Amino acid sequence: MFDDSSEVEHTKPTTPAAPLPPQRTLVAAGELLRALAAPVRIGIVLQLRESERCVHELKDALGVTQPLISQHLRVLKSAGVVEGERSGREVLYRLVDDHLAHIVADAIAHSEETR
Repeated sequence: MFDDSSEVEHTKPTTPAAPLPPQRTLVAAGELLRALAAPVRIGIVLQLRESERCVHELKDALGVTQPLISQHLRVLKSAGVVEGERSGREVLYRLVDDHLAHIVADAIAHSEETR
């Protein structure tokens, strides 16, 4: 008969949990990723990675309407992804920093990899 008490349990050693940033940082990162999670907004980031642009340049490059571009720019601006500066009658938009362009470029590269 098999005796369970003499059996040695074999377990794989566990890796310690990775340290996490504060909860507020995790929430902010999630909000940033949500702000980037739309094809038009990804396109805007890609365009702004090259140079600052005004709304009509983004409209022409992405082939969508001006109101739609403005709506997406508001989301990106409120998330701290882009900032705008008035130049005469136009507002020139630019990325706040290059980290955001890297996030989008890495997501695109990952999506294009063959699996």
